[in-house]
Amino acid sequence: MSRRGLLLTGLAVLLVIVVFILVRGCGRREQPKPDSASRRLTRSGAVIGFQEQHGGHAWLGIPYAKPPVGPLRWRAPQPPEPWTGTREALAFGSACSQLGNGITARKRPMGQEDCLYLNVYAPRFAEAEVPNAEARLPVMLWIHGGGNIGGSADSYPGGNLATTHKLIVVTVNYRLGALGWFRHAALRAEAANDLDRSGNFGTLDLVRALDWVHENIGAFGGDPDNVTIFGESAGGLNVYTLLVSPLARGLFHRAISESGGISKYSLAEAENFTDDAEPGKVSSSNEVLLRLLTKDGLAPDRAAAKTRLASMSSPDVARYLRKKTSFEILSLYTLVEEDSVYESVMPFVFRDGVVLPQEKAMQRFAKADGYNRVPVIFGTNRDEYKLFMLFNPAHMRFTLWVIPRVRNERLFQLSAEYQSNSFKAVAVDEPATVMRTTQGPSVFAYRFDWDEEPRLLGVDIAALLGAAHGAEIPFVFGQSDYGFLMKRLVFSKKSEPGRLALSKQMMSYWAEFAYHGAPGRGRDGKLPEWTAWDNSSPKSPKFMILDTADGGGLRMSPDSVSEASLFAAVGPDSRLSTQRDKCMVYRELVGWFPDLNQKDYPAAFKDSCTEFPFDKYP
Repeated sequence: MSRRGLLLTGLAVLLVIVVFILVRGCGRREQPKPDSASRRLTRSGAVIGFQEQHGGHAWLGIPYAKPPVGPLRWRAPQPPEPWTGTREALAFGSACSQLGNGITARKRPMGQEDCLYLNVYAPRFAEAEVPNAEARLPVMLWIHGGGNIGGSADSYPGGNLATTHKLIVVTVNYRLGALGWFRHAALRAEAANDLDRSGNFGTLDLVRALDWVHENIGAFGGDPDNVTIFGESAGGLNVYTLLVSPLARGLFHRAISESGGISKYSLAEAENFTDDAEPGKVSSSNEVLLRLLTKDGLAPDRAAAKTRLASMSSPDVARYLRKKTSFEILSLYTLVEEDSVYESVMPFVFRDGVVLPQEKAMQRFAKADGYNRVPVIFGTNRDEYKLFMLFNPAHMRFTLWVIPRVRNERLFQLSAEYQSNSFKAVAVDEPATVMRTTQGPSVFAYRFDWDEEPRLLGVDIAALLGAAHGAEIPFVFGQSDYGFLMKRLVFSKKSEPGRLALSKQMMSYWAEFAYHGAPGRGRDGKLPEWTAWDNSSPKSPKFMILDTADGGGLRMSPDSVSEASLFAAVGPDSRLSTQRDKCMVYRELVGWFPDLNQKDYPAAFKDSCTEFPFDKYP
């Protein structure tokens, strides 16, 4: 495997492991007993839940759509079938079909196609005491991360957030990878409507989940006219897609994107061959078909497969695709390298013109009627990219195959700073700057700075990970049920007082935003005021820094960055002492954001870095 292939494989494993230890404890709990006070009547039928560990009620595994199997694969989700009697909502529904991960060590995919279930967490109310009318509670719908290729809602317990601040928290599964985003002419030919033709089925699942909330959340005491969507990583990206989707208009009223992004494929990238005049990605549906024909022995190589595919009718292609299991389809997607750019050959949300506009998101945000204008919070973590760098052999080596050692501490920290700031520019500062002009003072931003991890086996985890990607999730959910790995690697007893205080503050800000559309001073009105993003001058406050008192506390900051300013800063940065170091930082920035601001790439990168190809590092 190439160095980049090894890096990408390591990243995929690491992301799953880290998210797993961040949001889950170890071991399985016994299935809870139903609580008669939790009986609720949805439009599909009655459900009964249980009293969860924080004293509230939870309902797990409620179907919000028909199983997307058989003829409903690669089709828009349909409302769920009704049931008779009372459904026990005591166990999570299956995760959606996805590639296996490093925890289970399985190389085959996992999960099921029958996976469109959600979970509801609420304060405990007797059936006759559920809030109604003006007393209904704000609703927060969580969209999990995982690159839109993995993850599931059962990793994010919403009970503490719901009971502490009197909220209804909903967590949702949605179709992933090639089952969630796949567009091909043969499937469109047999489709009955534009939604079925769109290909953005994972996005449509989230719209359907919001429809379910609008129709049913009142039965749980939630207000369908006060819904906040929030999500992290790919979940944060999906928040952005819902902001621009015309189908989601009116279904949510606030939005929080944690470490999200706004990149989307064009239709050509999603569908065309890589050697077409307008080339597709290696993850395009036509390229997948060529790999499938070759794997099945119907063609000896790509060229022959292309000839074979051209001879097949649209009905033949559709039947060929539909007879494959989800595992057979997912097995075609692997991590590969394409020139100097990292690319996972999984499908990606794309601008289909129906579910998502054909214009890029930033163009939509500049128009008053271009997107769903609601109060928003955008944020990233100060050290986002340290997580991604851990398996990069240009930066890391491993002692005894387990203990990580940084090759060049100075360069590691500088590269992490540039790449993390690049994430902040793309996911927070640039969209916030545009949207503040468009919609006024209802745009808020944060940077999460907590970095009080312990030392372990001589490794300074704080320096290695710091405020890494995904680290804010347990703080938002107020999680305290950590497994052994979490306690050893991330959360020590020494950091507990400050950590728990910061978690309470963040939960309070998030809840106040859900209630009133601004984080303000939190629910009790006693926190430092979190003000809106302010474009009026370079010194105006723009985002809230979230940290413990030992790290400087909660405070507003005026600092902002753009992708262009970061590229311009590399050349004169005296901390990068050699041209080789500068080229490494340039190349890493380009590798993660290959389509952004290419006109701004400095001549120093274009003309002076050709002698330093990425795979020659270190």
